[in-house]
Amino acid sequence: MQGLVFWLAYPLLWLISILPFRLFYIVSDITYVLVYHIIGYRKKTVTDNLKLVFPEKPDAEIRAIRKKFYAHMCDMFLEMIKSMSISGKELKRRFVFTNPEELHRLEKKHKGIILMCGHYASYEWMIALQLYDVTYKAFGIYKRIRNRYFDKLVKNIRGKFNGELIPTAEATRKIEINEKNGVLGIYAMISDQSPKWNRAKYWADFMDIKVPVFTGSEKMAREFDMAVTYLNVEKTGRGYYEATLINITDKPANEDPYYITKSFIELLEKQINKAPEYYLWTHKRWKHRHEALPKNGVIID
Repeated sequence: MQGLVFWLAYPLLWLISILPFRLFYIVSDITYVLVYHIIGYRKKTVTDNLKLVFPEKPDAEIRAIRKKFYAHMCDMFLEMIKSMSISGKELKRRFVFTNPEELHRLEKKHKGIILMCGHYASYEWMIALQLYDVTYKAFGIYKRIRNRYFDKLVKNIRGKFNGELIPTAEATRKIEINEKNGVLGIYAMISDQSPKWNRAKYWADFMDIKVPVFTGSEKMAREFDMAVTYLNVEKTGRGYYEATLINITDKPANEDPYYITKSFIELLEKQINKAPEYYLWTHKRWKHRHEALPKNGVIID
Protein backbone atom coordinates (compact mmCIF):
# COMPACT_ATOMS: atom_id res chain seq x y z
CA MET A 1 0.00 0.00 0.00
CA GLN A 2 2.83 2.43 0.84
CA GLY A 3 4.34 1.88 -2.59
CA LEU A 4 0.98 2.36 -4.34
CA VAL A 5 0.36 5.68 -2.61
CA PHE A 6 3.85 6.87 -3.44
CA TRP A 7 3.80 5.92 -7.13
CA LEU A 8 0.38 7.50 -7.58
CA ALA A 9 1.58 10.75 -6.04
CA TYR A 10 5.13 10.92 -7.40
CA PRO A 11 4.32 11.81 -11.06
CA LEU A 12 2.15 14.74 -9.93
CA LEU A 13 4.84 15.96 -7.53
CA TRP A 14 7.46 15.79 -10.26
CA LEU A 15 5.28 17.69 -12.74
CA ILE A 16 4.69 20.43 -10.17
CA SER A 17 8.41 20.61 -9.41
CA ILE A 18 9.39 21.31 -13.04
CA LEU A 19 6.85 24.07 -13.62
CA PRO A 20 8.27 27.55 -14.31
CA PHE A 21 8.06 29.64 -11.14
CA ARG A 22 5.28 31.83 -12.55
CA LEU A 23 3.03 28.78 -13.03
CA PHE A 24 4.41 27.10 -9.93
CA TYR A 25 3.09 29.85 -7.67
CA ILE A 26 -0.29 29.78 -9.40
CA VAL A 27 -0.50 26.17 -8.21
CA SER A 28 0.37 27.43 -4.73
CA ASP A 29 -2.44 30.01 -4.94
CA ILE A 30 -4.91 27.27 -5.89
CA THR A 31 -3.60 25.12 -3.04
CA TYR A 32 -4.15 28.03 -0.65
CA VAL A 33 -7.81 28.36 -1.67
CA LEU A 34 -8.29 24.62 -1.20
CA VAL A 35 -6.44 24.37 2.13
CA TYR A 36 -7.68 27.59 3.75
CA HIS A 37 -11.12 28.31 2.34
CA ILE A 38 -12.46 24.85 1.47
CA ILE A 39 -10.79 22.30 3.77
CA GLY A 40 -9.91 24.71 6.57
CA TYR A 41 -6.88 22.62 7.51
CA ARG A 42 -6.19 23.07 11.24
CA LYS A 43 -7.76 26.51 11.12
CA LYS A 44 -8.98 26.23 14.71
CA THR A 45 -5.51 25.23 15.92
CA VAL A 46 -3.92 28.16 14.10
CA THR A 47 -6.52 30.62 15.41
CA ASP A 48 -6.20 29.34 18.99
CA ASN A 49 -2.39 29.55 18.84
CA LEU A 50 -2.44 33.11 17.50
CA LYS A 51 -4.94 34.27 20.12
CA LEU A 52 -2.95 32.55 22.85
CA VAL A 53 0.35 34.15 21.85
CA PHE A 54 -1.07 37.56 20.88
CA PRO A 55 -3.96 38.16 23.32
CA GLU A 56 -3.67 41.92 22.76
CA LYS A 57 -4.32 41.74 19.01
CA PRO A 58 -7.89 42.36 17.76
CA ASP A 59 -9.71 39.62 15.85
CA ALA A 60 -9.28 41.43 12.53
CA GLU A 61 -5.50 41.42 12.91
CA ILE A 62 -5.51 37.74 13.96
CA ARG A 63 -7.46 36.88 10.80
CA ALA A 64 -5.06 38.90 8.66
CA ILE A 65 -2.03 37.08 10.13
CA ARG A 66 -3.82 33.76 9.69
CA LYS A 67 -4.45 34.35 5.98
CA LYS A 68 -0.87 35.42 5.36
CA PHE A 69 0.36 32.37 7.24
CA TYR A 70 -1.65 29.93 5.14
CA ALA A 71 -0.46 31.57 1.93
CA HIS A 72 3.15 31.26 3.12
CA MET A 73 2.66 27.67 4.32
CA CYS A 74 1.39 26.63 0.89
CA ASP A 75 4.36 28.35 -0.76
CA MET A 76 6.77 26.56 1.57
CA PHE A 77 5.16 23.17 1.01
CA LEU A 78 5.31 23.63 -2.76
CA GLU A 79 8.91 24.86 -2.49
CA MET A 80 9.80 21.57 -0.81
CA ILE A 81 8.43 19.84 -3.91
CA LYS A 82 10.36 22.27 -6.12
CA SER A 83 13.52 21.00 -4.43
CA MET A 84 13.13 17.78 -6.42
CA SER A 85 14.28 19.49 -9.61
CA ILE A 86 15.72 22.90 -8.70
CA SER A 87 19.30 23.52 -9.79
CA GLY A 88 22.02 24.54 -7.39
CA LYS A 89 22.44 27.86 -9.20
CA GLU A 90 18.74 28.71 -8.91
CA LEU A 91 18.54 27.63 -5.29
CA LYS A 92 21.55 29.71 -4.34
CA ARG A 93 19.93 32.72 -6.03
CA ARG A 94 16.72 32.26 -4.06
CA PHE A 95 18.09 31.19 -0.68
CA VAL A 96 20.99 33.48 0.11
CA PHE A 97 23.34 33.04 3.06
CA THR A 98 24.35 36.59 3.94
CA ASN A 99 27.45 35.71 5.98
CA PRO A 100 28.92 32.33 5.00
CA GLU A 101 32.23 33.63 6.33
CA GLU A 102 30.87 32.85 9.81
CA LEU A 103 30.94 29.15 8.95
CA HIS A 104 34.43 29.51 7.51
CA ARG A 105 35.50 31.15 10.79
CA LEU A 106 34.17 28.21 12.77
CA GLU A 107 35.72 25.68 10.40
CA LYS A 108 39.14 27.15 11.19
CA LYS A 109 38.53 26.29 14.84
CA HIS A 110 38.21 22.63 13.82
CA LYS A 111 34.99 22.21 15.75
CA GLY A 112 31.72 20.59 14.85
CA ILE A 113 28.81 23.02 14.48
CA ILE A 114 25.22 22.75 15.69
CA LEU A 115 22.87 24.86 13.59
CA MET A 116 19.73 25.60 15.62
CA CYS A 117 16.64 26.32 13.53
CA GLY A 118 12.99 27.08 14.20
CA HIS A 119 9.85 26.37 12.20
CA TYR A 120 10.17 29.80 10.68
CA ALA A 121 10.20 31.15 7.09
CA SER A 122 11.90 28.32 5.14
CA TYR A 123 13.88 25.50 6.60
CA GLU A 124 13.47 23.34 3.47
CA TRP A 125 15.84 25.32 1.26
CA MET A 126 18.67 25.61 3.76
CA ILE A 127 20.20 22.71 1.80
CA ALA A 128 21.71 25.60 -0.19
CA LEU A 129 24.33 25.80 2.55
CA GLN A 130 26.45 23.15 0.83
CA LEU A 131 26.72 25.44 -2.22
CA TYR A 132 28.86 27.97 -0.32
CA ASP A 133 32.25 26.22 -0.43
CA VAL A 134 31.72 24.76 3.02
CA THR A 135 34.27 22.06 3.77
CA TYR A 136 32.21 20.43 6.53
CA LYS A 137 29.57 17.89 5.60
CA ALA A 138 26.00 18.97 6.45
CA PHE A 139 23.68 16.69 8.41
CA GLY A 140 20.00 17.27 9.10
CA ILE A 141 18.36 15.74 12.16
CA TYR A 142 14.82 14.71 11.25
CA LYS A 143 11.85 12.57 12.25
CA ARG A 144 11.58 9.52 10.02
CA ILE A 145 8.46 9.39 7.79
CA ARG A 146 6.29 6.30 8.21
CA ASN A 147 5.95 5.70 4.48
CA ARG A 148 9.41 4.40 3.59
CA TYR A 149 9.10 5.53 -0.04
CA PHE A 150 8.38 9.13 0.91
CA ASP A 151 11.08 8.90 3.57
CA LYS A 152 13.59 7.93 0.88
CA LEU A 153 12.36 10.77 -1.35
CA VAL A 154 12.85 13.32 1.42
CA LYS A 155 16.35 11.96 2.06
CA ASN A 156 17.18 12.28 -1.64
CA ILE A 157 15.81 15.84 -1.83
CA ARG A 158 17.63 17.10 1.24
CA GLY A 159 20.77 15.22 0.33
CA LYS A 160 21.04 16.32 -3.30
CA PHE A 161 23.84 18.80 -2.51
CA ASN A 162 25.86 16.34 -0.44
CA GLY A 163 23.82 16.63 2.74
CA GLU A 164 22.68 13.67 4.84
CA LEU A 165 19.64 13.12 7.04
CA ILE A 166 19.94 11.41 10.41
CA PRO A 167 16.86 10.10 12.26
CA THR A 168 16.42 11.77 15.65
CA ALA A 169 16.97 8.54 17.59
CA GLU A 170 20.34 7.99 15.88
CA ALA A 171 21.67 11.55 16.09
CA THR A 172 23.81 11.30 19.23
CA ARG A 173 25.39 8.04 18.11
CA LYS A 174 26.14 9.40 14.63
CA ILE A 175 27.77 12.54 16.03
CA GLU A 176 29.80 10.45 18.46
CA ILE A 177 31.10 8.26 15.62
CA ASN A 178 31.89 11.27 13.43
CA GLU A 179 33.75 13.03 16.23
CA LYS A 180 35.71 9.87 17.03
CA ASN A 181 36.70 9.50 13.36
CA GLY A 182 37.60 13.16 12.96
CA VAL A 183 34.63 13.89 10.68
CA LEU A 184 33.59 17.45 11.47
CA GLY A 185 30.05 18.29 10.47
CA ILE A 186 27.32 20.91 10.57
CA TYR A 187 24.25 19.47 12.29
CA ALA A 188 20.98 21.28 11.56
CA MET A 189 18.33 20.77 14.22
CA ILE A 190 14.76 22.07 14.31
CA SER A 191 14.81 22.95 17.99
CA ASP A 192 11.31 24.28 18.75
CA GLN A 193 9.48 20.95 18.68
CA SER A 194 7.13 20.02 21.51
CA PRO A 195 8.57 17.07 23.47
CA LYS A 196 6.45 14.04 24.25
CA TRP A 197 4.91 14.31 27.71
CA ASN A 198 7.00 11.46 29.15
CA ARG A 199 10.15 13.39 28.12
CA ALA A 200 8.95 16.86 29.13
CA LYS A 201 11.55 17.47 31.82
CA TYR A 202 12.68 21.00 30.93
CA TRP A 203 10.24 23.93 30.87
CA ALA A 204 10.72 27.53 29.76
CA ASP A 205 8.74 30.56 28.66
CA PHE A 206 8.16 30.55 24.91
CA MET A 207 6.21 33.60 23.75
CA ASP A 208 5.45 34.25 27.47
CA ILE A 209 3.84 30.82 27.93
CA LYS A 210 5.43 28.11 30.05
CA VAL A 211 5.93 24.97 27.94
CA PRO A 212 8.31 21.99 27.83
CA VAL A 213 11.32 22.51 25.59
CA PHE A 214 14.03 20.38 24.03
CA THR A 215 17.54 20.81 25.38
CA GLY A 216 19.11 18.21 23.09
CA SER A 217 21.07 20.73 21.03
CA GLU A 218 22.63 22.21 24.16
CA LYS A 219 23.37 18.78 25.61
CA MET A 220 25.18 17.63 22.46
CA ALA A 221 27.07 20.91 22.11
CA ARG A 222 28.44 20.55 25.64
CA GLU A 223 29.16 16.83 25.32
CA PHE A 224 31.11 17.16 22.06
CA ASP A 225 32.41 20.74 22.51
CA MET A 226 30.65 22.04 19.40
CA ALA A 227 30.02 25.62 18.36
CA VAL A 228 26.35 26.66 18.28
CA THR A 229 24.81 28.97 15.67
CA TYR A 230 21.25 30.18 15.12
CA LEU A 231 19.91 30.19 11.57
CA ASN A 232 17.97 33.43 11.18
CA VAL A 233 15.89 33.06 7.99
CA GLU A 234 13.85 35.96 6.62
CA LYS A 235 11.47 35.91 3.67
CA THR A 236 12.41 38.80 1.39
CA GLY A 237 9.92 38.08 -1.39
CA ARG A 238 7.86 35.25 -2.78
CA GLY A 239 10.29 32.41 -3.27
CA TYR A 240 13.24 34.41 -1.90
CA TYR A 241 14.95 34.11 1.48
CA GLU A 242 17.99 35.45 3.29
CA ALA A 243 19.68 33.40 6.00
CA THR A 244 22.02 34.94 8.54
CA LEU A 245 24.19 32.87 10.87
CA ILE A 246 24.03 34.26 14.41
CA ASN A 247 26.67 32.93 16.76
CA ILE A 248 25.37 31.71 20.12
CA THR A 249 28.65 30.35 21.47
CA ASP A 250 31.99 28.88 20.40
CA LYS A 251 32.66 27.48 23.88
CA PRO A 252 29.53 25.79 25.25
CA ALA A 253 31.32 24.42 28.32
CA ASN A 254 32.03 27.99 29.47
CA GLU A 255 28.37 29.07 29.34
CA ASP A 256 25.86 29.05 32.18
CA PRO A 257 23.43 26.10 32.24
CA TYR A 258 20.66 26.49 29.63
CA TYR A 259 22.26 29.59 28.12
CA ILE A 260 22.15 27.98 24.66
CA THR A 261 18.50 26.95 24.98
CA LYS A 262 17.43 30.37 26.27
CA SER A 263 19.37 32.17 23.54
CA PHE A 264 17.67 30.08 20.87
CA ILE A 265 14.21 30.82 22.29
CA GLU A 266 14.92 34.56 22.47
CA LEU A 267 16.17 34.72 18.88
CA LEU A 268 13.17 32.79 17.56
CA GLU A 269 10.73 34.92 19.58
CA LYS A 270 12.24 38.04 18.07
CA GLN A 271 11.54 36.76 14.57
CA ILE A 272 7.99 35.67 15.42
CA ASN A 273 7.13 39.06 16.92
CA LYS A 274 8.54 40.85 13.89
CA ALA A 275 6.63 38.83 11.25
CA PRO A 276 4.34 36.21 12.84
CA GLU A 277 2.89 35.03 9.52
CA TYR A 278 6.07 33.07 8.78
CA TYR A 279 5.94 30.82 11.85
CA LEU A 280 4.40 27.34 11.58
CA TRP A 281 1.21 27.86 13.59
CA THR A 282 -0.36 24.53 12.60
CA HIS A 283 1.73 22.52 15.04
CA LYS A 284 0.51 22.31 18.62
CA ARG A 285 3.52 23.91 20.25
CA TRP A 286 1.65 24.96 23.40
CA LYS A 287 -0.43 21.80 23.95
CA HIS A 288 1.20 20.98 27.32
CA ARG A 289 0.89 24.44 28.83
CA HIS A 290 -1.77 23.36 31.36
CA GLU A 291 0.11 20.27 32.47
CA ALA A 292 1.71 20.14 35.91
CA LEU A 293 5.48 20.23 36.03
CA PRO A 294 6.87 16.69 36.56
CA LYS A 295 8.48 15.96 39.94
CA ASN A 296 11.93 15.94 38.37
CA GLY A 297 11.12 18.88 36.09
CA VAL A 298 13.47 21.83 35.62
CA ILE A 299 12.32 25.42 35.12
CA ILE A 300 14.64 27.35 32.79
CA ASP A 301 14.48 31.01 33.82
